[in-house]
Amino acid sequence: MGKQYGRLTEPLVRDKSGDLRVATWDEALDMAASGFQKAIDQGATNSFGMFSCSKATNELNFMAQKFIRAVMGSNNIDSCNRT
Repeated sequence: MGKQYGRLTEPLVRDKSGDLRVATWDEALDMAASGFQKAIDQGATNSFGMFSCSKATNELNFMAQKFIRAVMGSNNIDSCNRT
């Protein structure tokens, strides 16, 4: 089996070699934001989607679909509610 990790206590980011390393919150959030921007630049209607969970609150599911539609410009959101 591979290396096992415990509970995360600080943000981790992948470096260019693919290894995880400790990062500051600012660096981790900047990397996440740049990933979202890259998806938008590539046409998020085809490059981005989200899957939501029926065990989440209605408010959380509402915010997820609002984020996908208003921020990412995509309608690609689904939920396990349909299964």
